[in-house]
Amino acid sequence: MTRPRALGASTMCEAFQITAAERSDQVALRTIGDGVRITFGQYAARVRCIAGGLHALGVRPGDTVGFMLTNRPEFHLIDTAAMHLGATPFSIYNTSSPEQIAYLLGDAGNAVFVVEAAFLNRAREGMRLGGTVEHLVALDVPVGGDALTLEEVEIAEPGMEFDFDECHRLVKPDDVLTLIYTSGTTGPPKGVQLTHANELAECRGIEAVAQPRLGGSVVSYLPHAHIADRGLSHYAQMVWGHTITCCPDINQVFAHVADCRPTFFGGVPRVWEKLMAALEAGIEAEPDEHRRDAIKEAIERAVHVVRLEQSAEAVSDDLRQACERADATVFAPMRAKLGFERTEWFMIGAAPSSLGMLEFFAAIGIPICEVWGMSELTSIATLVPQDGLRLGTVGPPIPGVEVRIANDGEVLVSGETVMAGYRNAPEKSAEALDAEGWLHTGDIGKLDDAGYLKIIDRKKELIINAAGKNMSPANIEQRLKEGSPLIGQAIAIGDARPFNVALIVLDPDASAAFAAQHGLADPSPQTMASQAAVQEEVAAGVARANSHLSRVEQIKRFRVLPCDWPPAGDELTPTMKLKRGPITLKYVGEIEALYSGA
Repeated sequence: MTRPRALGASTMCEAFQITAAERSDQVALRTIGDGVRITFGQYAARVRCIAGGLHALGVRPGDTVGFMLTNRPEFHLIDTAAMHLGATPFSIYNTSSPEQIAYLLGDAGNAVFVVEAAFLNRAREGMRLGGTVEHLVALDVPVGGDALTLEEVEIAEPGMEFDFDECHRLVKPDDVLTLIYTSGTTGPPKGVQLTHANELAECRGIEAVAQPRLGGSVVSYLPHAHIADRGLSHYAQMVWGHTITCCPDINQVFAHVADCRPTFFGGVPRVWEKLMAALEAGIEAEPDEHRRDAIKEAIERAVHVVRLEQSAEAVSDDLRQACERADATVFAPMRAKLGFERTEWFMIGAAPSSLGMLEFFAAIGIPICEVWGMSELTSIATLVPQDGLRLGTVGPPIPGVEVRIANDGEVLVSGETVMAGYRNAPEKSAEALDAEGWLHTGDIGKLDDAGYLKIIDRKKELIINAAGKNMSPANIEQRLKEGSPLIGQAIAIGDARPFNVALIVLDPDASAAFAAQHGLADPSPQTMASQAAVQEEVAAGVARANSHLSRVEQIKRFRVLPCDWPPAGDELTPTMKLKRGPITLKYVGEIEALYSGA
């Protein structure tokens, strides 16, 4: 099997040049419908021009270049151009406040800031509050304003001394490729410094386990500020030559999937949870009662087979043949309608995943490989192989990565993908990296006999109740979300308390379906949270969850909040992890009322 030559490169610049030359006529960047089409040859030519323009603005090796863009082709063009100058591009979450923007600009020290028109006001306010920005490049604005356009940068003359090829050949493996700023839920964001060598080691490890298809298709929809998008779409394309379909709105991701038919698709748990809820709602809406019952029965049968296989128990020929018929007549058409008929690798990561959800997707022919990692590890550190699916684990370490468990249960990692440290924070780097080079991840986990890792929870997030009992809130919260499709988000609270309580937020899609089924006119969370039928269903879901939990773990009281928790809001990070500290502060009144019995 032919494998990518770019894996032998010493820098991502060299990897890009190899792949662009090999695939000159293939579309590299696109938008859906009749939108943008940019071939690898055109991509490489524009990178050369934009690099010259950035050089004319004073960008030199070791400098930083900031971005605040949605997922669009221009991101890849400008980011790659900056990389070829030996500079360090980085992205800021588009939901950031002016104060957060100012902090990041000050820490990064970038003179060039590339911003989309929709974010200009906040970007300008952030620049006013701090930072060293000298040149603002704005997309989607007319020529002649106070900001440069990309067109003006692209045609700028870099000067006779500029040699593009010499610039990118002088880039070294240990040069910093990008900064990934942590979400900052436990203090100011830290700038994770990842090198060219880190990213190439990551790609080689993934290749050894997953062998992504050369020249495949992916959707870029997660924030560029997150290592998952940078690693698995932007940098991965430079190695495997994927065609990237840019999706600027995460809510439209499955319209983009249906359009581009990806060969690889990954998402955070919330993306998969919403897809599962939509599929189940579609089944419930099937007008033919006989067909609806048949589909449900087929899924139940297939889930049973998945569980037998996961337990290494025998599956009868009759049962397997029934599942094969269901796959041909029900599940394969379902996958095709979604746009997954070409997809060879499905992935989930960045937050805890529900076992029931993983079983559901495996049953319908979408076996999702769970991964575990973090920005400090260049994204993926462990990966469940497709031919060794073990649901509920995050797989063994990828080649080049070593994992061990400390005496207190903390997961420690060493290897070629470990970051070069935090920017401007030697004391934080020393806290995270010990003298032997092991990264202390802050996650609690255990390794099974086959070397597969299971993550239990974050070390600092374990609930220790008033009696001294240690519990995993993530496990409790997963059970709650499995208890009822109405439960979209849940946070378990009980640290130093006599018992556990929960704050619950309704799932918007499931709420809409529930409202239609029960004749409720207003499906908004503000109205639904107080509806008796909703309270009864959530209470039943909590009871179902409690039946799978030990007595001390069970939720004794709960509150359905009359609001939504959007990504990157007060309660969730952009990748939809819970911001536990901010949540407990914001809802202190509701929490205290639960404990007082009010």
